[in-house]
Amino acid sequence: MTGLRERQKADRTRRILEAASRLFRDQGYDPVRIEDIAAAAEVSAGTCYNYFSTKGDLLLAIVSMEVEEVVEAGEAVVLNPPPDIAEALDRLIRLYYDHSLHYLSKPMWRTAMALSIEAPGTPFSQRYTALDGLLAQQVCDLIAALQARGHALPGIDADALGQVIFNSLNQLFIEFVKADQMPLADLHRVSARQTASLAVLMRA
Repeated sequence: MTGLRERQKADRTRRILEAASRLFRDQGYDPVRIEDIAAAAEVSAGTCYNYFSTKGDLLLAIVSMEVEEVVEAGEAVVLNPPPDIAEALDRLIRLYYDHSLHYLSKPMWRTAMALSIEAPGTPFSQRYTALDGLLAQQVCDLIAALQARGHALPGIDADALGQVIFNSLNQLFIEFVKADQMPLADLHRVSARQTASLAVLMRA
């Protein structure tokens, strides 16, 4: 019985998040009310408020869903990376970038980033920072995996370099999100150029 209740709760949560994602995309973040989201998800407003107190909570949950899915997909790259360093980095980073617009639009990302910056001590901001940490750690883990297989120089500090690479790809993503007319292909091109240069320095 407990398992059934948990599945039902997970199903309702997913419906609420998918409805919120659609409405935020179609109408923008500010005009949408939690009551609108509840109606679109076919749940009561009270149920929606029980799960998410504010629209900010909903937006963060959508960001969390996006990051958790992309981290899960990235594990396959970390566990079995291509021997070519540039290809390995590109494959992981492309996963991040390609999935980034699955649930969130560029305006939604801008809102999430702004909320995290405006009040750095809030649970929203702290969770947003923790999600970035998950992605950064996966980049570090990929470098360590390349070292373990003899593809990357063993003397490199995998954690330090992984943080540098993540900070760079994150900054590129911020610029991408800020520029409404910038296509994803341009983001991939700039990122690939950077990883190609880094790969030359990292090769064993």
